[in-house]
Amino acid sequence: MQRSRTEVVGKLLAGCGARLGLRNSSIGRIVIPIRRPTVLASPSPLTAQTFRSLWIAVFAVIATAGTANMSAGRADEADAKRLLKAMSDYLGAQKAISFDYDVSLELVSTQQQKIALVSSGTVTLNRPDKLHLTRTGGFANVEMVFDGKTLTLLGKNTNLSTQVEAPGTIDQLVDVLRDKYHRPVPGADMLISDPYKELMPEVNDVKDLGAGVIHGIECDHLAFRTKEVDWQIWIAQGARPYPCRYVITSKKVTGYPQYTLDTWGWKTGAEVASDSFKLEIPAGVKKLPPDEVPELNDIPSLFTAKGAK
Repeated sequence: MQRSRTEVVGKLLAGCGARLGLRNSSIGRIVIPIRRPTVLASPSPLTAQTFRSLWIAVFAVIATAGTANMSAGRADEADAKRLLKAMSDYLGAQKAISFDYDVSLELVSTQQQKIALVSSGTVTLNRPDKLHLTRTGGFANVEMVFDGKTLTLLGKNTNLSTQVEAPGTIDQLVDVLRDKYHRPVPGADMLISDPYKELMPEVNDVKDLGAGVIHGIECDHLAFRTKEVDWQIWIAQGARPYPCRYVITSKKVTGYPQYTLDTWGWKTGAEVASDSFKLEIPAGVKKLPPDEVPELNDIPSLFTAKGAK
C-alpha cells in the first residue's frame, strides 16, 4: 500500500519518539529518568549551519519518500495496464474458445433491499463470427446460436423463440444486441476481439492489487474506475491469461449493485469441442419478435424498473 509523505514522516518521528521514555513494569506508567548533566570536554554548540544541514537532510527524506510513492504509483498503474493488455491480446488471438460461467446480477428494491439474480451457462465461440451460448437460472433456460448471419434464440421455459438478422462478426453482434435491442450478451467484454480497447477509454484510475485465487487459480487482481462504475478483474497468471472473475459496481445507483461474472474450464484451439453452430427449433415453439421474448432479458418480467408503467 502506498503511503503519503505525511505518513512516511509521521512513522519516522513516531519511531524516534518511542525511544524517549522507559516503562516501569511494576507500576505500569511512564518513568522519565533523571540524569546528571554530562559535561562535554569540548563544547560544540548547534550553529545556524548545523540547523541548515539538519533541515536539508529532513527535506531530502521527505522528497525521496514522495518520489518513491509517485514512482510506485506509476509502476503499479503501468503493470495493471500491461496485465490487462496481455489478457486482451491473448483472448483476441484465440480462434476458438470455450468456458463455463456463473453470473450474479444485483438489483436494489425501492425499500433498499439488495437482491441477486444468479444463473450459469456455457460459451463456445469460433472467431470471427460463430457463437454458441447457454444460460440457465431461476427465471430462464436459454440457448442462443450465431452463425455469422442470424442469431437464433430458444427460450426453453417459455417455449418461445426469436431470430435477429445481424450479418457480421461477434463484435458487431454484441453491438447490435446492446444498441438496438438493449440486450447485452453475458460477459460480452471478454468475447470481443479487443477487450482492452473496449474497457479502457473512460478509465480514470487504475490499481494493481496484487494476487488472488479464484476457483483454485492464482490470479492478478486489478481495479479500475470510471465516472459511473468501478470494475475489477482477476486474470489467471502464466501463459494463459484468461479472466477468472469480472465485477462491475454501479456508482450511480443507490446501494451500489454489482454484476459478477465468474468463469472456469477455459479451453482454446484444438481443446474446444466441435460445434455446428446450428440450433434446431422444436415443433410447437412459438416465434416472436426479439423484444417480446422475456428470456432474452437478464432481468425477469416480475421485476419492474422504478418509474416504469
